[in-house]
Amino acid sequence: MAKKSVFDPQSVHHQFPALRRLHNKKPLIFLDGPGGTQVPERVIRAISTYYRRSNANTHGAFVTTRETDKVMADARAKMATLLGAPGPECISLGQNMTTINYSLARAMSRLLKPGDEVLITQLDHEANRGPWLTLRDFGVKVREVKLLPTGTLDYADFEQKLNENTRLVCMGMSSNAIGTVNDFALVRQMTYKVGAWLLLDAVHYAPHFSIDVQAIGCDFLICSAYKFYGPHVGILYAKPGLLDRLPTDRLRTTDQIAPYSIETGTLNHAAMAGVSAAVDFIASMGSGNSLREKLDDAYAKVSQHEFALASKLYTELKAIKGMTVVGQDFSSEKRTPTVSFTVKGKTAEEVCKQLAAENICAWDGHFYAVRAIEVLGLLEKGGVTRMGISLYNTEQEIDYVIKAVKKLT
Repeated sequence: MAKKSVFDPQSVHHQFPALRRLHNKKPLIFLDGPGGTQVPERVIRAISTYYRRSNANTHGAFVTTRETDKVMADARAKMATLLGAPGPECISLGQNMTTINYSLARAMSRLLKPGDEVLITQLDHEANRGPWLTLRDFGVKVREVKLLPTGTLDYADFEQKLNENTRLVCMGMSSNAIGTVNDFALVRQMTYKVGAWLLLDAVHYAPHFSIDVQAIGCDFLICSAYKFYGPHVGILYAKPGLLDRLPTDRLRTTDQIAPYSIETGTLNHAAMAGVSAAVDFIASMGSGNSLREKLDDAYAKVSQHEFALASKLYTELKAIKGMTVVGQDFSSEKRTPTVSFTVKGKTAEEVCKQLAAENICAWDGHFYAVRAIEVLGLLEKGGVTRMGISLYNTEQEIDYVIKAVKKLT
């Protein structure tokens, strides 16, 4: 039985319309959170209310445009609090994390010189690899840190590849494919020694753990609201003054200062209302006097709950003959509640089809962390089956899933 949690997922079930859906007269079990969580009613309502009442572009004189200005300002302020940023001027908003990262890479291509070096990792999502690999077209040397068979990065290789020519290090805080939490604090200390910037991909980390960018000391951090109960929006944190140094793609009519200078075109204002509502939803599960205190408390409670369920799932799956669980064990709580595995004699797609017949939503493949799955020798086998715990999952659901998985072997 899983360790008793201080958080009861049933207390929020009523807030998620999707959790009431029946398929073939039975409820769905959503373990697809790493690809995008379900959305609570307050987020849906915030988006629809914007369209009903305040649908206008920004910076006008009339009431609805002023309301839109407030929606945008609130989204920046709420995300600044969520990430521990100094203020809303550090928060840029965009279509998604991939698009923002490509914009950053294009700006860097004008700043870096031939012979400069950028370091990426074999564990990362392709959205934090592909944009930086384009810098090779400009004479920048892009090197990659090795992934070990254990599912962790080779930090000795990290240290060996960092040198006086390294200008930027791009790494994930955690792996969306196999759940590894990287030692980004150690890497920050390494980058300080050579004077390199550090960009962190928090897409898979932000749904599960509290983040304090000032304590971490990162220069850039990117995440996606649809992974933490919000809409499809990409968010960029840039250290104060840093974005102003980058020659980003921008129109003459764009505000030429941070945080606006990397934002192209008209943003999705309704979605930004949903971002604020998602932050408020997370905070609603915590206690404290300030929004930040509530968020920290909520994350602590939710993390414990998610870890307990994922640990149980990991332990039970590992004991099944013919099944191989990929990645770190759960001996350390610094691991995301994402469990990936392979089944002897079956492809990941075949496994997921059988699970889908049991109303279990799980993903198969490489999840855009294609280099990691390739290095682990699993790409030609169709990748892995991935199950991710979100705050709304229950122990009863995990018991059901374990029984269903046992039928596969």
